[in-house]
Amino acid sequence: MPLTTTRTSPDWPCQVKTPGSYDWERSATRWLRELVPARYAGYPALIRHPVLLARHAQIQVQHEIRVARTALQTARADLPRLGLHEAAIEHTIKLYAAEVLQLQHIARSVRAVTEALAERGAAGR
Repeated sequence: MPLTTTRTSPDWPCQVKTPGSYDWERSATRWLRELVPARYAGYPALIRHPVLLARHAQIQVQHEIRVARTALQTARADLPRLGLHEAAIEHTIKLYAAEVLQLQHIARSVRAVTEALAERGAAGR
């Protein structure tokens, strides 16, 4: 079964080698480990099975998206009570909005890597 995800895809992370190339799984594992808390990145099962690490990274990034969206949605109501000036509040809102967009891009990248890893696993059966 040929791998369909390519590095030329806009969702494919530049830190991960093209599927099927030498050592691409290792580059995928390195990149995915950066997306999860350090305590998870060291678990042997997640290291031995990159597709499990990818699954956990998907969950982690989705959680981070929810957190950033909540922070964005509540900023205008919560931040003035903390004594922040309007300029700081506006800057923070822009920061959260940009973070949501960045995290959504990362989520798409994780999905692309997960699919490639799953295809590799299915081809190896």
